[in-house]
Amino acid sequence: MVTTPLQVKDTVGIEAPHLERLFQALTEQGYEVIGPTIRDGAVIVGRLTSVQDLPIGWTDEQDAGKYRLKRREDQAYFGYSLGPQSWKRILEPPIQELWSAERGAKGFSLIPERSPSPSYALIGVRPCELRAMEIQDKIFLGGDLIDSDYKSRRDAFVVVVNCSQAGGTCFCASMGTGPAATSGFDLALTEIFNADKHYFVVDVGSVRGAELLSKLAHWPATAVEKEAAHQVVAETARHMGRTLNTAGLKNLLYRSYDHPRWDNVAARCLSCTNCTMVCPTCFCTTVKDATDLEGRKAERWKEWDSCFTTEFSYIHGGSVRATVKSRYRQWLMHKLATWNDQFDALGCVGCGRCITWCPVGIDLTEEVRAIRGTDSTARGETP
Repeated sequence: MVTTPLQVKDTVGIEAPHLERLFQALTEQGYEVIGPTIRDGAVIVGRLTSVQDLPIGWTDEQDAGKYRLKRREDQAYFGYSLGPQSWKRILEPPIQELWSAERGAKGFSLIPERSPSPSYALIGVRPCELRAMEIQDKIFLGGDLIDSDYKSRRDAFVVVVNCSQAGGTCFCASMGTGPAATSGFDLALTEIFNADKHYFVVDVGSVRGAELLSKLAHWPATAVEKEAAHQVVAETARHMGRTLNTAGLKNLLYRSYDHPRWDNVAARCLSCTNCTMVCPTCFCTTVKDATDLEGRKAERWKEWDSCFTTEFSYIHGGSVRATVKSRYRQWLMHKLATWNDQFDALGCVGCGRCITWCPVGIDLTEEVRAIRGTDSTARGETP
């Protein structure tokens, strides 16, 4: 066991108990550590003070409209798939104050900006979630207008944990977004838990990742240990709960605008917005203004919104998408078709949250499969 300087792309091993030192090192460098923990019967994203805050020894069972935690037979630190909260909650908070102003003797004046966001260290990011963060980078950082708040939060120290378990609604393997990360992280951990040893195989993805990991006791990963990490990921890929055929998907949906399946799903959809709230890439927001009763203070807030509400597309004269059918079709076609035209990527990463947290268990992979199954072009029956 050594502590030696490391380089980007090095692969080392660390014993599981030494992960506590990673928390300490991040805190010493001024990071606020955010990661998975258990609250109210679910794995949520929250502030962590030590390894003991992790969901140690817990796993989850997920299916359409179903989520349950249960005890594992071991003490794995990251032995679950995904909880309801994505990292979007940290990088693009549900509620943000844009500005506020107070009335004085000479009129209104802006109140000085609040303190800047802390430097975050995100521990436990899954590969599909890392891909979601990269997709949101295109939205908030890729155009002429840069979201400065998002940019400051996005400069976080990212510790990815490759998946050792596929959830019942996961289909990241179909989307090419998991279950292992290949880039975009500072450190990537693969947890190995067997009868003899509990350790992590760690891939170094950045200079700051190398510098921090050099402070931990580690050893050069052996070929056997690297293969063990590879097998963990490969086994996870083989046990995906769902699949989605993405071949020709954009054009399939474009020519299916009037498909009867939209009526079928509309009869089941509650338009509750759950799918958009748990989605790691949805970015719809609205702006709300507020004043006090005396008219001395005014505020403007940005809040998450959803294309499933009638108000979201409301303009003078009414809502552009007044029916559930039109709103579900808008959401699914944006995720899997028009998003590609906007951002040159799909808007779905295969995390499966929209399936798990839909109260009536609507499954977008099944909806696409139903549309594809009746499309003669997709079946190759016509040119």
